[in-house]
Amino acid sequence: MTAAQRALAELLAAKEIVVVCGSGGVGKTTTSAALGAAVAAADKCRVLVLTVDPARRLATALGMDRIGNTEIRVPDSAFADAGVDQRGELWVAMLDTKAGWDELIRRHATDATLRDAVLANPLYRNLTTRFVHSHGYIAIERLFELHASGAYDLVIVDTPPSRNALDLLDAPGRMREFFGSKLLKWLTVPYRSKLFNLATRPFNQIADRVLGSSFLQDIAQFFTLFQRMEPGFVRRAAQVEHLLADRRTTFLVVTTLEPAPAHEAGFLAAEIRRRRLPLGAMVLNRVLSPSIRSKATSAAAARIETVAGDGRAVRKLATATGVEAGLLRSTLSALGESFTDLVAVARREAERRKELAADASIVAEVPMRDGDITDLGALLAMGAELLGTDRR
Repeated sequence: MTAAQRALAELLAAKEIVVVCGSGGVGKTTTSAALGAAVAAADKCRVLVLTVDPARRLATALGMDRIGNTEIRVPDSAFADAGVDQRGELWVAMLDTKAGWDELIRRHATDATLRDAVLANPLYRNLTTRFVHSHGYIAIERLFELHASGAYDLVIVDTPPSRNALDLLDAPGRMREFFGSKLLKWLTVPYRSKLFNLATRPFNQIADRVLGSSFLQDIAQFFTLFQRMEPGFVRRAAQVEHLLADRRTTFLVVTTLEPAPAHEAGFLAAEIRRRRLPLGAMVLNRVLSPSIRSKATSAAAARIETVAGDGRAVRKLATATGVEAGLLRSTLSALGESFTDLVAVARREAERRKELAADASIVAEVPMRDGDITDLGALLAMGAELLGTDRR
């Protein structure tokens, strides 16, 4: 077990919430599932992987038909098929924004009449999927609910790509600000002022003809009802912000060492620190082996190119291998050039790694592999690479 593997394993053991961030296509969902599977296999605990970015491949890799808003347990048989006798439990869920909002309204409504009025409002479904970054808010609300339930020892949250992940982090504050905004006050004036109703009646009549009967009335009614739930929403938003900054929470930034994702990872790490949130580790995915940039490897690549240009050596090798000399020469030349290019890429990766290492105290790596991760066995193998655990 390397120092980085040990440090990452100790970090996860000490936390209750892990928020996994990064740009698109770097393997956030795979990393989240791999860490969850590895911890559940090694420790006697209950682990939940909550995916906010709905990657359907996660269900396939875990051998499930689908993953929904309600948590479901990965069966012990799946671990057994992967050759692992796990000690803990692995649970998974995927955020359902509509179901999350319905549950939120039921929780914060002060009585059944208010609850039913909001849920029955014609604009409820449309508005709750479009305003105040509702997807991000529901994700954080769901995280808070799951953590508060005490049902899981560790909750790992797989977030959307970087910039959307920041929306998720900002959602509680934006919700709190919304209740004190001029917009909400303006929208609810028609229900609070007879004078305003009289003055705006001509405008409302025109709007109804253009937008449909009672359009503005439905908006005003919805937000008036919504405003009655302000204390519950504001209180919960403050609790959620506190939880994200709590010592029980940590953030992991996942990236590859390609230029664009690495740049985005640096930006995201800086934004997490600016928000005074706990950045625990950087996970570098699909990293080329350090041996590729060694002097011996460079020398081998140069030697291959030299052989390709040596007619006598090519003819001798062609005789030994039974390959036509011209074909062998072009193959060796292409191989030497490709290997030289690969060495250059590996060296650039090493420079980016140094830059990213300054952003986090723990930097874990997952080596480049052939093909996609398509089953639990492969997830466990990736988890073992990250945490240094024995997957058998």
